Amino acid sequence: MARRLATAFKNGFYTLCVFVSRCVLCLLFRLRIRGREHIEAGGNYVAVARHRSYWDILVVVAAIGARHRIHFIARKGLMKAVPFVQPIIRAYSTVIDRDHFSTADFRRMLEAVRRERLVLIFPEGTTRDRVDAKSGAVYFASAAGKRILPINIQAVGPYPPKYPFRYPRITVSIGKAIDPAELGSGEEGSRADKLRDMSDALMARVDRV
Repeated sequence: MARRLATAFKNGFYTLCVFVSRCVLCLLFRLRIRGREHIEAGGNYVAVARHRSYWDILVVVAAIGARHRIHFIARKGLMKAVPFVQPIIRAYSTVIDRDHFSTADFRRMLEAVRRERLVLIFPEGTTRDRVDAKSGAVYFASAAGKRILPINIQAVGPYPPKYPFRYPRITVSIGKAIDPAELGSGEEGSRADKLRDMSDALMARVDRV
């Protein structure tokens, strides 16, 4: 009984967060959403998007909607940077040490991708410019037997916003799910090289959505 109540509260709070996020984003960013029909009921995905701003998290949450609750991969440093939201992060995320990524972090991520229906990964892992996408999203999707859901966040105007008054117009486009095998080049090379090529192909797909 207690577990059911906890799950109901968790789902209800997430629904509230989606509603509030969408209201705020529609007001500030004139948010438009395309392609939500590509998310199948009961589908299992690793969702992938580029990471340009901390707003990306709320943008993707609002775009996907409350019917498809997202499980996040959060970096350990975020727990210290925003301590008052630690309970929320722990409830909806798997926390890893990105700077000192260990075997334990790897296992936590793999377990989360296998367990949760929809996991969001930003392959670049940071909002800094000119950072190559890591191959983790492709690897974990392949290992867990899940398809990849490409999400393209398109901003017309300054993004991240120029506070307090300059906000972009944002359109979120959700593409058709991709089987990781579709990204393989078939070329010879090491496993690391192949995963890197597949990750590059994935991000090109994201940009074309």
